[in-house]
Amino acid sequence: MKLLSANSNQALSKEIADHLNTPLAKAEFQRFKDNEIFVEIQENVRGEDVFFIQSTSYPANDHLMELLIGIDALRRASARRITAVIPYYGYGRQDRKVGGRTPISAKLVANLITTAGADRVLTLELHAGQIQGFFDIPTDNLFSTPVLERDIRAHYKDATKLMIVSPDVGGVVRARALANRLGADLAIVDKRREKAGVSEVMHIIGDVAGRDCIMIDDIVDSGGTLCNAADALVAEGATSVSAYITHGVLSDGAAARIEKSKLKEMVVTNSIDPNHHKAPCKKVRVVSIAELMGDAIWRIANEQSVSSLFE
Repeated sequence: MKLLSANSNQALSKEIADHLNTPLAKAEFQRFKDNEIFVEIQENVRGEDVFFIQSTSYPANDHLMELLIGIDALRRASARRITAVIPYYGYGRQDRKVGGRTPISAKLVANLITTAGADRVLTLELHAGQIQGFFDIPTDNLFSTPVLERDIRAHYKDATKLMIVSPDVGGVVRARALANRLGADLAIVDKRREKAGVSEVMHIIGDVAGRDCIMIDDIVDSGGTLCNAADALVAEGATSVSAYITHGVLSDGAAARIEKSKLKEMVVTNSIDPNHHKAPCKKVRVVSIAELMGDAIWRIANEQSVSSLFE
């Protein structure tokens, strides 16, 4: 087995390598003066089972091209099997046509990864489960629930005071799964989105008065939805409001927005390198998914069940 990492999240790749006690393969990812990407695998991978770790986070297009060109380099170097390990699958929010003459970019990216030569994909918390079906190769979609659950149990000792909250109707399944594991109650924020990136909280479904509310979501981008939901929960009598998010995109001044919000804290995983944010926020805390990703890689390499990680 070989582990390879491009430039999107070197820190996570090294954590995974340390967990597996396997060094990262030597490779060079450079850019020519016109910003073309050049990749050279600097050790023998012929006949190897290669796991190529690369999130397609900001800058999404650069990191996506590194992934595609790296896969092509591995294929031409005669790797036996190439697994694209994508902790954050960029373009995942474009999973359906939202209007006339619009693309389904999540499907396009899946086609590109397959055509480049990947034999399988390992990813984390896809924005929509049906994206797995966009690939014509085996795809394992991991869930961050075990990592988030462990952190919540460590910081909230009394489950009877907890209220797990879905910040929108679409995330109810994810929130309910975590609430069941914790033995906590569930609430839902009902909101109406007038246009992309802008949301208006309407009302809270569930009694949150006197409860420690924890909002669960897969992605935080601008942070507007979470901040509005926190305001609504506090107005309904919540004792405290925190957020647990898998992918911390945090664009468009999100860090400053969260710092000024009524959120007690926001916990994100390191599926996206937390150091890419220009304005770090004191309310943002990072938990690692390296052990989860590493265990899944080990199971795939040894032809063992991945789904048993969540049983």
